[in-house]
Amino acid sequence: MIITSFQSGQELPEQTMTVNREKLRAYAMASGDHNPIHLDEEFAKSVGLPNVIAHGMYTMALAGEAIRLWVRLWVGSDKDVVEFSTRFTKPVVVTSDRDTTITFSGRVGEVSESEVTVEVTALCEGVKVLGQTKARIRL
Repeated sequence: MIITSFQSGQELPEQTMTVNREKLRAYAMASGDHNPIHLDEEFAKSVGLPNVIAHGMYTMALAGEAIRLWVRLWVGSDKDVVEFSTRFTKPVVVTSDRDTTITFSGRVGEVSESEVTVEVTALCEGVKVLGQTKARIRL
């Protein structure tokens, strides 16, 4: 189903993504970021973190995936994201015993004839992990 009309304030369907240690290792290999705070629980705790934390750019990539899924609903393609930005506000803590869930919700901001702005909220266990997350989508 492709959505063809938008209203400022319109809520978008939540997208849920999971993170686990295996995904962090795969991201580290792909990105070249082998910082031990993302991979070594003992090291992460030794520097004052509660546990291993997800790479910030990986968390941002998951937000980008949520945006891509919403864009596919609108325009039937994922090639129309013009701009995407965020701030990292809190780390995503990843334990070894279970998947960590991040829930992305979106709300339509500004609407013009040719573009829509989406404001994204990213929550991990009730904590906002990204701030000022926005995407501009060409229609």
